[in-house]
Amino acid sequence: MGYRVVDCDEVETVEDRPCEMQRLSGAAGLENVAINRFRAAPGEQIPLAYHYHETQEEAFYVLSGTMAVETPAETYEVDEGSLFAVEPNSPQRAYNPANATEAVEVLAIGAPAVTGDTRMYDSEEENKSERGNKPGGETE
Repeated sequence: MGYRVVDCDEVETVEDRPCEMQRLSGAAGLENVAINRFRAAPGEQIPLAYHYHETQEEAFYVLSGTMAVETPAETYEVDEGSLFAVEPNSPQRAYNPANATEAVEVLAIGAPAVTGDTRMYDSEEENKSERGNKPGGETE
């Protein structure tokens, strides 16, 4: 049997991220799920880029504040106490809007805990392919 209590205040912040990030799953000794805690000030984004995962499911639980999530179809507002779920191959970019009055704190959970399945999403390229190759979006 194995049990651990993790003091999240003792977990180091990851460098070179657009906002504060702590990898909690490693501190807890978990291998099959990725658990990260984020704190984003107004105007900061949570992931490194607009992206999707090929195999990983993600869930973002908002601990405090309001998180915005841009998707190809719409932008969602996720309030404190709410969960935003993302299926594989679903592009998203989570952030704290620049006009927010407070930081947003989020617990992100991803399973399976995989590396190398993240793909950058280019919304401009997607829009071009939806319009077709001719000016004005005409297709043959």
